[in-house]
Amino acid sequence: MPHIRLPEDLPGITGPLAFRPETAKPLGELAEVLLRGPNTLTSGERETIAAFVSNLNECRFCHASHRAAAAHHLEGDYTVVDAAIGDYRTAPVSPKLKALLAIAAKVAGDARQVSAADVEAARAQGATDTEIHDAVLIAAAFCMYNRYVDGLATWTPAGPDLYDAMGRRLAHEGYAASRG
Repeated sequence: MPHIRLPEDLPGITGPLAFRPETAKPLGELAEVLLRGPNTLTSGERETIAAFVSNLNECRFCHASHRAAAAHHLEGDYTVVDAAIGDYRTAPVSPKLKALLAIAAKVAGDARQVSAADVEAARAQGATDTEIHDAVLIAAAFCMYNRYVDGLATWTPAGPDLYDAMGRRLAHEGYAASRG
């Protein structure tokens, strides 16, 4: 049961966003820019970072919804996303994404542990400064989103079908569109 009175039947972050539309707008715009805006990282890669960090933070709602969004950017294939979340070091993803996920993992734990060597390792795999910046910001933003969802004890559905539909919608419609 949520810690505050949220609109009923709105899972995860959707309840708090409906509760405070004035904060929902910039949070949605941030997610839209980070996950779907113009970038040299694909939306699938950026959603994978979001799902990966959410999994590390044990935020079930964010992990499941962004896992599904990442898969829908990959034409509905969960295999690569699940492999990256399970162990990015052995996943069938690019060496650049592996290096960015290593940085994201540190941001999710103790961001001060991101080292010059981590950044150089990402650069050695072809990551640009913008990609490194965005991986750090996606990881940091998802730490915030995860704590927002879990700190209010929002309702987290259990079934995969809801998340698959949500991921499809997020992948195709995005985050900044009005939900009202």
